Amino acid sequence: MMEQLRPDLSREALGVGPDFPGIAPNPLLSRAARARIEELYGGVLAIGTLVDWREINDNPRLALMLDVETAEGPSFRGIADEAFTITELTRLSAGQTLPVRYRPGVMDHYVALARDADPAEVQRLTDLIASRQRP
Repeated sequence: MMEQLRPDLSREALGVGPDFPGIAPNPLLSRAARARIEELYGGVLAIGTLVDWREINDNPRLALMLDVETAEGPSFRGIADEAFTITELTRLSAGQTLPVRYRPGVMDHYVALARDADPAEVQRLTDLIASRQRP
């Protein structure tokens, strides 16, 4: 139903596969969404490169599309469903890298911004990923 109401939030528009359960109109009303968010905030750290974003409502709540690189090597298109302040919103730009957390055992394309991540840990992960990409 969400794909009919908001085609810009469809699996195809977000660039994810059929395993992605979709964006909830209000994640706070869904028990499953609240549990997923809690699991994500305890998930594994990765680095996401911001591809694009879609406004979900006027809070502003955004669906961020990120190309995620993990410490283990696999990369995937991740979707973060996050609330932002106006100041944070004005600082978003495509190509920006952000620390994110994901659930390796689930791999449903959901990620969460790791706003609490230790900057030293983020830098170590960034260096590890960059070293893998060098010839």
